[in-house]
Amino acid sequence: MTDPRKRLALVHTVASLVPRFRELSAELVPEVETFDIVDETLLRDATKEGRVSLDTARRLFAHLAAAEAHGADAILVTCSSMGGAVDAARPFSGVPLLRVDQAMAERAVERGSRIGVLATLWSTLRPTAALIERTATEAGRDVEVRDRLCDGAFEALRAGDTEAHDALVRDGFRELLGWADVIVLAQASMARVAEAMEREETQTPILSSPRLGMERVRDLLAG
Repeated sequence: MTDPRKRLALVHTVASLVPRFRELSAELVPEVETFDIVDETLLRDATKEGRVSLDTARRLFAHLAAAEAHGADAILVTCSSMGGAVDAARPFSGVPLLRVDQAMAERAVERGSRIGVLATLWSTLRPTAALIERTATEAGRDVEVRDRLCDGAFEALRAGDTEAHDALVRDGFRELLGWADVIVLAQASMARVAEAMEREETQTPILSSPRLGMERVRDLLAG
């Protein structure tokens, strides 16, 4: 008998994010079967080169093709650094192909004209800022985007020093508070710090991509 459940493939470049997306999947799309593809070399090489090279993009495309071949009804790429490559691959995909930060960018443009973008990697910072600017143009909105790199935070997280990572991210937030109408996180790994700051230190809306991205998946697969 054919399994009637829909299948979602999640392509990750950071293995530690897998549990977070599994939690969100269980909460938001419990009826959907999910499977994960993890390749940390994609982000490693993009970080080293400061961009997504042709070779890196080709490796991502191979993962997307594998996900489709394994029966995915939709594919979510959870790394914002890969956003441009996801956009390039979309016309060739036989199933809906989503970048995790698209819904976040749309929400940011809806909520304010001064948008702060915070990242711990340069390879993620500029693609996210560019996505927001493009989304605003498509929506006919005038926005000002100010970006801030939390230099050293990603290296601290990769080394297991979450305290140093969180301190650097908080410093970045404080540079944008008072100016921004809304602050956008370019990386899913920063969401935990943002949630604590929203409760304790600021009323400024802070948007992160995991939940908004999964809500977009839910709406798509429910259609």
